[in-house]
Amino acid sequence: MSENLFRGKLVRLAAPARDDAEAFSRWSQDPEYLRNQDTDYARPYTAETYIERFQPGRENPRLVAFSLRTVEEDRLIGFVALHSIEWNNQAGLLAIGIGDPEYRGRGYGADALRLILRYAFDELNLHRVGLDVIANNTQAIRAYERVGFKQEGEQREAVLRDGQRHGRVVMGILREEWEAGR
Repeated sequence: MSENLFRGKLVRLAAPARDDAEAFSRWSQDPEYLRNQDTDYARPYTAETYIERFQPGRENPRLVAFSLRTVEEDRLIGFVALHSIEWNNQAGLLAIGIGDPEYRGRGYGADALRLILRYAFDELNLHRVGLDVIANNTQAIRAYERVGFKQEGEQREAVLRDGQRHGRVVMGILREEWEAGR
């Protein structure tokens, strides 16, 4: 029996739904979440903004995004996405966020990473998945390394947070590295 494409041990990949908008809006007001999840300036979004993003017909051929739901309770806890996909190069970038603080640091993100990488390599036939992460987010860097990502370089002092400059660590994983780590 083959592995379930959308279900891991702790989380499952689900289609983003209108009902998710309220939670995404709440997370957009959590400074810790925003400061680690993105290098853009922090700003809150309304539920209506997210509802608009989830509208049918908004599909982007270079983006595959999922809501993350717990297997046990079917609770929305975050998102994971492959974006900036270059189909001709079989490469894309990964983004992940565990918005619900109750589920951070408990293995849900690592389970989601394993799922999205399996999806990227086995379903989308990608050869490479990359990402960047703020250098002071050591917990995320360790999680990425545990699932097989390698540090490929650093953009020095690329991010300004609370008056301090941090590097942006560039990481990547190739299909053969993923398969070797399975």
